[in-house]
Amino acid sequence: NTVMAAQMTNAHRRFLQVLMSNGITEGSEARKLHQHCCETDKVYYAHDKLDDFISTINSHLQPLFMQIRKGISEDDGRAHYAVVNLAETEVTKMASDYTEIELELFRKTLDLIILSENGFASSTDILNLADQLKTKKMKKKEAEQVLKVFVEDKWLSEKNGEYTLHTRCIIEMEQYILSNYQDVARKCNICHSLAIQSQVCESCGIGMHLPCVRKYFRGQTEPRCPKCNEFWSCDTP
Repeated sequence: NTVMAAQMTNAHRRFLQVLMSNGITEGSEARKLHQHCCETDKVYYAHDKLDDFISTINSHLQPLFMQIRKGISEDDGRAHYAVVNLAETEVTKMASDYTEIELELFRKTLDLIILSENGFASSTDILNLADQLKTKKMKKKEAEQVLKVFVEDKWLSEKNGEYTLHTRCIIEMEQYILSNYQDVARKCNICHSLAIQSQVCESCGIGMHLPCVRKYFRGQTEPRCPKCNEFWSCDTP
């Protein structure tokens, strides 16, 4: 309750504003921003108090059904922060920014990524969906443009013609994905957040993010599953 009682200062407000305008902020940037806001507002600053600082903001955001959430980049395991609107599903939220046909392409891309083995969908597969949309058919050139916008807006990220979900998208859509893809969506056995790009144990089926796999097996002579203790048959990164 001390957190609930804590006052929202100008430092907290400034931090929140920057986070909202960024869409997503990398952990080291968030720490710098925390220090800058506290020093500008001449309030108490301690480098290890970022989580408490964010908890105070979250207690004030609660009645507005909003929250600052922390997520992990599936590429390098680094922390990121994003402001999430808990009152809307991601699709309602995106509906104000995109047309119905663009949203349909996004949903179909989401299907491909989540149902894939490795958490990626090729641009070829996505573009092949463009002329099968129910709303109306989309030309491949148009679809390429829309994918570009999804990457710019940090819903998707792209590497060598392969698309996956951006960290921002995973933070904002975690609940939506877990409830809409219950049979296939899994949480990482190590950090317990949604795992899109993951390695899966062939024996018991648990999944782990690649950075979590790297960390967990570091220094182990023989990689064994943290749950069933069977040999980890995937190539550890």
